[in-house]
Amino acid sequence: MATSSQTTWRNWGRNQTAVPADVVRPTSEADLEAIVGRGVAEGRTVKVVGSGHSFTDIACTDGLMVDIAALSGIRHVDTTNNQVTVGAGTVLAELNAGLADFGLALPNLGDIDAQTLAGATSTGTHGTGERYQSISAAIVGARLATGDGSMLDIGPGDGERFDAVRAGIGALGILSEITLQCEPAFNLHAVESTHDIDEVIETFDETAASNEHVEFYWFPHTRTGQLKVNNRTDEPIARRPKLKAFLNDEVLSNAGFEVLNRIGRRRPRTIPSLINAVMKPGDRFEFVAPSAEVFCSPRRVRFVEMEYAVPREHLLEAFGRVRSHIESLGQPISFPLEVRVLGQDDTALGTASGRDSGYIACHVYRGTSHEAYFAGVERIMADYGGRPHWGKLHRQSAETLAPLYPKWDAFQRVLSDLDPDGHFSNPYLDRVLRSTGFSKR
Repeated sequence: MATSSQTTWRNWGRNQTAVPADVVRPTSEADLEAIVGRGVAEGRTVKVVGSGHSFTDIACTDGLMVDIAALSGIRHVDTTNNQVTVGAGTVLAELNAGLADFGLALPNLGDIDAQTLAGATSTGTHGTGERYQSISAAIVGARLATGDGSMLDIGPGDGERFDAVRAGIGALGILSEITLQCEPAFNLHAVESTHDIDEVIETFDETAASNEHVEFYWFPHTRTGQLKVNNRTDEPIARRPKLKAFLNDEVLSNAGFEVLNRIGRRRPRTIPSLINAVMKPGDRFEFVAPSAEVFCSPRRVRFVEMEYAVPREHLLEAFGRVRSHIESLGQPISFPLEVRVLGQDDTALGTASGRDSGYIACHVYRGTSHEAYFAGVERIMADYGGRPHWGKLHRQSAETLAPLYPKWDAFQRVLSDLDPDGHFSNPYLDRVLRSTGFSKR
């Protein structure tokens, strides 16, 4: 087990920093037990960090920061049931490649594959699709080090514990292994098209109901909307020509978008014309590729983000209000608004727990002021019982969050059972999970 001290840690979005007492890198479960024991003996909290793709301070600590990158790789494949046991520190891109080698895939993915499996599932990372669920919902088993340092196996027969651990936001212990329900590998037929945003909204409910994975983007201060529709297909792979893929993924979506944002930060009023210059209504392209290639996209333009989930039936109304809020800000916004849908699940603290959900994600370029923008969106989300993504910026507390989750009390019972003294906590988790009267023993 490697250890280093006094290292300043920064997240991917560069909006969170921490100076932990030590950074420890376990290579075995025995190391995890020793780390918890050390934390208890020294009176320090123990906090896991993955790839730093959360925008909240969920991973920040001045105690022991645990980097679980070495706890990675596929450990076991149950070919009869299409279940795979994976080291919790496995990066999603590596997991997707490994699953493909066994002819398997996850049913749904978000659009970023740089996260660790533990980080993605713990924060409730999701994709889109009314008949699909988050990555957390695919968990059928987990193994973790708990507050007393022992290793605990948890599965569907463990009731409240199972529901809690599948989206445990890092509060219940250190995940060592995760077992996932996969399915045979599949290709997706992807169609991406540009339209007038009002046309996208008018047909969105029908589009989402009649296709498998649907999302749309609206580019603020324009009438431009981009619709993405992905469906499973038996068609052979027909990837985009390499030049077109390079122009879209690297030139437009990354290098070009970086330039747009840099220009926009210096000359904000040019943002709408810059967007209109590259996004043309009527543009359309389609291709067929393995699912992970379609779900996930390279993201090299750094940003910070807030995302809320609302009941599915209120999604478009909430979007309309956010759209009006943006136009009233007097502050040009360069990043598009992202809108997705998801089926309900039975995790305790997943954002789609107990209800079909719609998601609205707001982004701003790194270093850009977002306070008025995000605060206004949060006020709108509150009118619909909006639930924040655990890894994205929000100002909620345990008092405001508790009424939003039907299994909140069940999660609290598991938290009290597995980590009553707050060994795995930090200021963020204290704020969002524990009452103001809690004090660490």
